[in-house]
Formats: sequence, C-alpha cells, structure tokens
Amino acid sequence: MTNLFLHRFKHCEVANTNRYFDLIDQTFYFPQEGFDIDEQGYLVFNGIPLMHLIQKYGTPLKLTYLPKIGSQIKKARNLFTRAMKSLGYKGKYQYCYCTKSNHFSYILEEAISHDVQLETSSAFDIDLIRRLLAKGLIDKNVTIVCNGFKPEHYKQRIVNLIKDGFVNVIPVCDNVQEIEFYEQNIEGTINIGIRVATEEEPNFEFYTSRLGIRNSDVMGFYQEKIKNNPKFNLKLLHFFVDTGIKDTLYYWGELRKAIRMYANLRRESGTLEILNIGGGMPIRNSLGFEFDYNYMIKEIVKTILQGCQREEVPEPDIFTEFGKYTVGESGAAIFRVLAQKQQNDAERWYMIDNSLMTTLPDVWGIGERFILLPLNKWFNDYQRVNIGGLSCDNSDYYNAEVNQAQVYLPTYENNDPEPLYLGFFHTAAYQDQISGYGGIKHCLIPSPQHVIIDKDAQGNLVDRLYKAEQSAEEMLRILGY
Repeated sequence: MTNLFLHRFKHCEVANTNRYFDLIDQTFYFPQEGFDIDEQGYLVFNGIPLMHLIQKYGTPLKLTYLPKIGSQIKKARNLFTRAMKSLGYKGKYQYCYCTKSNHFSYILEEAISHDVQLETSSAFDIDLIRRLLAKGLIDKNVTIVCNGFKPEHYKQRIVNLIKDGFVNVIPVCDNVQEIEFYEQNIEGTINIGIRVATEEEPNFEFYTSRLGIRNSDVMGFYQEKIKNNPKFNLKLLHFFVDTGIKDTLYYWGELRKAIRMYANLRRESGTLEILNIGGGMPIRNSLGFEFDYNYMIKEIVKTILQGCQREEVPEPDIFTEFGKYTVGESGAAIFRVLAQKQQNDAERWYMIDNSLMTTLPDVWGIGERFILLPLNKWFNDYQRVNIGGLSCDNSDYYNAEVNQAQVYLPTYENNDPEPLYLGFFHTAAYQDQISGYGGIKHCLIPSPQHVIIDKDAQGNLVDRLYKAEQSAEEMLRILGY
C-alpha cells in the first residue's frame, strides 16, 4: 500500500469505525511482510495482485509463490553463518531440505537452485533423488540424509544409491537392527548416522519419541556395532524435538542432552563431525506471530559451542532439515463465499466453494491455524462468522484463529455483485501430501486448480497453470466407472 493510500484510510474522518480494515489495523502491525492492500482496497500477497488471479483463473484456487522458498533458505543460512562467525564457531552449517513437507518437482527444483542438501523419509524418496540426477539438477556429491524407520525396500534403495557412486549418503539408524542390512549388503566403508530418541513434552501422550534409539542404548550400540567395524564411519548424530524449535526449558534441555551425547560419542569416534538438529523452525500462522529467529539461532549455536567447550570436544558441523519452514509461507488457498447462512441468533456461516477437510486437511486433523484474510471488502463492517466447507462432514469448518477464539470477517450481502473472497495463507507444507493430490476426495469434491507464480529475469511476476481443477472423469475412472 502506498503511504498516501494508507494515510487516507487510517486517518480520514469517517462515521463508521467498525470496518474490517480498522479491526486489523488496531490489532496488528499492518501492512507487514508479504501482506498489503492495493489502491483499490484489494489484498496483495508478496506483491501478487490476487484479484487479478481470480479474474484470470476463478476459484477455488491454490497458488505457490516460488521466490519465497529462496528467501527463506537465504534467511536461515545467513543467520546461522552470522551467529557462527560472531561466536568464533569453527564448524560449518548445512541447510537440508526435508522432502516430505512438499515433494513436487517445482519445489525441489527451486530449493536445489539455492544449494541445499536433501533429507529423505521413505523408499520412493530415493526414486525422486534419481529423477533429480537424471534431469541434471543434482550430482552424486549431494549430501543425502536418510531418515525414518526403514522397511527393506527403503534400505535396499539406499544401498543401491551408495553402490551407484553417491558419495555423501548418510543412512541414519532409527533402531539397532537397521545396521545389519548395511553390513550384509555394502562392500567397502560407508558413513552412518544415529538418531537418538528424545523425550516428549510432559503433556504428550507418550514419554519418548517412537523415532530413534533410546538414549541409554546409543553408546552400547555404537561400541558393539560401529566402533570396530571397518565398514562404518560414524558421521552424524541426529536429534529432533517433535514440537519444534521453541524458546522453552524443554527444548533447551533436550538440545543439551543431545550435545552431551555428541561429546561422549566424539571422544569414542574421531569420524563423528555432524550434529543434525532436525527441523521444526516455525512459520507465521498469524498476523500477530512473534518469533525472534536471530535470537533463537544464535542461542542454538552458542549452546552447542559452550557444551562442546565444557566437554572439551571439537564443535560439530550443524545440519538442519527445514521442510515446513522452507515451503510453508510460499502457498495460499483462495475460496469464494457462495452464500451466508444464519442458523440461530449467534451463529452465522460463510459457505465456501470447496472443502477445508480435503484442501487444508491439517485444519481438520490437528486443529492447525493458518493466516486467514479476505481479499476484498476490507472497508465493510466486520462480524463474527464460521466458515463452512462443501462436504457433508460435521468437521468441515473453521471458526477460530491463533490469537482469538473466533473468526471475524467483512459483512456482505448475498446479492452483492462482487462476491466475498477468502484466502488461507502459508499453506504450502504437507497439505497435498496429507490429503493426496488428485485421487478420491470426501464427497467427491475436486482438488482445486493450482497456479505457480515466479519471477522472470527482469523481476516481473509470471503465473502459469500447473494443474486444472480435478475433473469428474478423473475421479470416476479411479473409482472403476
């Protein structure tokens, strides 16, 4: 928004002070990174005129803004590098992209263009690696951290990668039996990693993560299976807190335990060089989101450095596996409000033209909240509403925000010539992976069309249709009709 336009709507004398714009302006800092309003009063997302996209493609619509991926990678890499330099940290930093957060080719191609390493989670991830190699997007020197509980077909694919000359593959043992497969099927020496199981937060259903080898077994596993085995070099120790990177006693406690484990193993093994702290860097899920990335990253680096100094071991290279952080803020889902329904004195529903359950499954499955904003009618009054999806399921709704226990959106009339449009933002991580892209959807509600937005060599926005809205024929063919 231009300063003149912002000034006009912030400070002009108006009788109505119940506008949606006033609600946002008084509650949050606005405009803010990625969100603005143009001179017609329409929402702009990362410089993208969203109403123009609606006029061109219609709704429902999913979009991915590729340049955001690169900016996230650069931000994290710069913060880690700066922290290491300021603290005199001698280890290096490596940014790994966690493929499971979004496997699509346009995401991987964009991430790889920013010199990331890769983390895999399942057997078919290895096939994806081979496709990237065939397209010339990676070479056999790329670091591939292989995580997850590994069925035999996953382990076999890892072994085949190593045999085919990928020199920086690191299988991370999730249990003590896994290493036996590599011993039986690998010739020569390979690098190996160990994942240590973290304790879950006190309010969690389980005491210890199901992933990794429990802390008390790690040293014995190393001494028995790795230390004197010429086939293995212990290269990496992996730890990950499921609830993510947070400034809490729980997180710092688990990190310090991982550092002590690293130090104990480092004294036993001169080849251990990497501490992989996993992913979990948060993204903005509200206009009121507050997270000091600079502070947290510097504290992580400082904690690792001080822990190693106390233990008198060299500080490790630090690997991260950022997935949601890499791609999440690049995506949005846009819907049209079809009609509003007043079901009783207190509950008003805005019915949208798709299903929240199938398009944004985390809303239904884990109560995830995204940034929700209207694309138009910012200067109408606002009211409390519930958002209803098209499916017949009782759980297909959205009625709460991160900062408040209800949703407020602009008022409108059912016969307005311009419909009300709503956008859910920062939705690019996991949603298609969980709901399944294409395929069969609840109540046979189709997957929305998907538009990719990039910048050309001159810095101009360029949009292209990646996938049209799923057709009835596609669904019926899968169903055997």
